[in-house]
Amino acid sequence: MKKILLAGIALAAFAGQVVAADLPPRPAPVPYRAPPPAIVYYSWTGCFVGGNGGGLWVQKDWNVGTGDPSIGVNGIASGQAFGSHNANGWAAGMQVGCDYQFGGGFVIGIQADYDWTGARGNSVDAVNNAFFTTTGYRDYSQVNSLGSVTGRFGYAWDRFLGYVRGGYAWERDNYAIVNPQNFGAAIASETRGGWTVGIGGEYAFTNWISAFVEYDYYNFGTTNNRFLTGTGVLFDSTDIKEQKSIIKAGINFRWSPGPVVARY
Repeated sequence: MKKILLAGIALAAFAGQVVAADLPPRPAPVPYRAPPPAIVYYSWTGCFVGGNGGGLWVQKDWNVGTGDPSIGVNGIASGQAFGSHNANGWAAGMQVGCDYQFGGGFVIGIQADYDWTGARGNSVDAVNNAFFTTTGYRDYSQVNSLGSVTGRFGYAWDRFLGYVRGGYAWERDNYAIVNPQNFGAAIASETRGGWTVGIGGEYAFTNWISAFVEYDYYNFGTTNNRFLTGTGVLFDSTDIKEQKSIIKAGINFRWSPGPVVARY
């Protein structure tokens, strides 16, 4: 009986070896590999508010307008030049807006800004000096404030954004024609509209603070201003043409639902 049992065990062991020899080899275990680390990019999507400051350079060209009382006297003609001058100075104000980043690095946005300015300039008034045959008249320009609402489009390289912007602009001006020798002053003021285009760069130092530098060009075309004396008498009707440039730098404080995005 024992011989039969031993023979059965031996036969079973032999059969197991034969079956094992016919099976394919087991594959080597695959080592565990952790996923690659996430690459973190800054996102420009969100809104902002901030302040700015810089300098502006204004070109003012004064010409005799239709209805000027000096037309036809001493050879004065409509369109004749009073003179031209630069009204240069400082600018400081604030801006607010929102941006949206899409397609990788493309950014679109909208911005409104408002600046107070101290730009002033003056020049010799050739028309009134000829009309009154004197030499004391001068024309004065003062730009008090400047604002715009613009769209902007740019491309972001992580935390640096290069952009162009353009849109509607307006400003508030005061004018005066003065001759201290024999006349007080005739004054005029206006709020004039125009357009602006600009280019700039902005860098995000943190997820919430960015700084920018930009150049903007403004064109306000030609508008007519009626200069009145202190008693309300029309002294001059003047067409004033204006162009200006401004360079400014500023800081924005940003907020958004997700200041950073991760890509694998």
